[in-house]
Amino acid sequence: MRRPLVLALVGAALASAATVTAVPSGATTAPDPREPRHGATSAQRALSTVQGLLADVPSTTRRATAARPEVSLAMRDLFVALPRLDATDRRTARHLLARPTDGASDPLGDGYAVPARKSCRGHVCVHWVDSTADAPPSRAWVRTTLRTLNSVWAAEVGDLGYREPRGDGHRGGDARLDVYLKELGSRGIYGYCTPERKVKGHKWLASGYCVLDDDFARAQFGAPPRQSLRVTAAHEFFHAVQFAYDYGEDPWLLEATATWMEERVADDVNDNRQYLPYGQVGAPGRSLDRFDQRGFSQYGNWTFFEYLSSRFGVGVVRSIWTRAGAYPGAGHQYSTTAVKGVLARHGGLLATYRGFAGANTTTTHSYEEGHGWPTAPVAATWRLADDHRSAHTRITVDHLASRNVLVRPDSGLRDRRWRLKVAIDGPAAATAPAAVVVSRTTKGLQRQAVTLGDDGRGTVRVGFSARRVSWVKVVLVNASTRFSCWHRTTWSCQGRARDDDRHFALTVTAVKG
Repeated sequence: MRRPLVLALVGAALASAATVTAVPSGATTAPDPREPRHGATSAQRALSTVQGLLADVPSTTRRATAARPEVSLAMRDLFVALPRLDATDRRTARHLLARPTDGASDPLGDGYAVPARKSCRGHVCVHWVDSTADAPPSRAWVRTTLRTLNSVWAAEVGDLGYREPRGDGHRGGDARLDVYLKELGSRGIYGYCTPERKVKGHKWLASGYCVLDDDFARAQFGAPPRQSLRVTAAHEFFHAVQFAYDYGEDPWLLEATATWMEERVADDVNDNRQYLPYGQVGAPGRSLDRFDQRGFSQYGNWTFFEYLSSRFGVGVVRSIWTRAGAYPGAGHQYSTTAVKGVLARHGGLLATYRGFAGANTTTTHSYEEGHGWPTAPVAATWRLADDHRSAHTRITVDHLASRNVLVRPDSGLRDRRWRLKVAIDGPAAATAPAAVVVSRTTKGLQRQAVTLGDDGRGTVRVGFSARRVSWVKVVLVNASTRFSCWHRTTWSCQGRARDDDRHFALTVTAVKG
């Protein structure tokens, strides 16, 4: 589910009802480790979350209080929780998961209050009503929505080669994907998709349906309506695609790749730039697989997949989803394992992630549209001079994260023989430490990886004459993907990272020769 920053605030009751994350795919055992532990408790939490999410809370209240949970993933979690609810709560949950066309007889959900109409073309059917607050502004808008969704289908399934959403039989009239138009902007929601029926014989595949805002009014979303429609359709349709791979996959992968898909389908809109300060471009110290239930990290980390696709081709993301898929012939792997497996053919995750962390310190030169992006901040800034030639610090770095230190030469260090010696004493090699030095020189940007030994130590020397060098950034990287899985967290494999808070000692010294 996409969220506008200005509408991300909701009732305080929702803040306390944390989204319950379905377990991603991985190695199967008996019992299946993907099944949530403490089933009754987590199922009740999933139910209460969606009840609060669909509550009729005034938009002014939502804007003034705490952040709302993820709608698509909250609906997904409730779908997973159904078997663990008692009969009464299961009935309530099915009302919440019901399609809008179930109507006013569904007092717990968001059903239409009047009979609906339907228009179908190609692979999609759009449902709407002619009256009430859910009515779109015109039939022309319905046609625009239908045309946009078919265009998105052509791009994501046709051009990019992803699996198409699973058919739903005759629900909604036929097997085509059903999309419902409703007034969602007052709730701070662009749209959402939800899994609805498991595919027979495939536990983690499902058909589903989607709900989009009925008009994407500029007053609610802050952008031209057609632009908001295009990016929302690109994002939410990809959730429906994901249900054909594994609807139980790790939430960060679901949201980060759906936000990356906006760049593929609606590149000119650039709505996803609003999330850059919250992902690793703006907050490199936050782990890549962080799923922030009250924030935007998972949206901002679409840039990781942008980095991969710009270097290895757009098909690399589809390869990751194939490894993560739960269908016959797929990899049945959880998110970071799937990423690691695909990148093994491209130099490995450690080298790739090191390159990504370094690229984020110079986004203007590293990304095609980086001129409009922020640059990763630094944890410390030093200026070395003839009478102050050395500096030292200790920095901790979490898994799949990085920290940056900026070093500048004083104007007195003009001799061309000045060099900067960078000495790193990091964690053991088993925890996947890495480092790269990025320099701004008169000849442009220069990057040099620091070779770290098994003990995590390494040194490198780079130019440091004030005549030639403006600055040097030392990027300290923790590329660990080691987890203890199935602990009901929102990280990879519902796990706990084994290599957080790893210490790096960094010493930089200006030397001659």
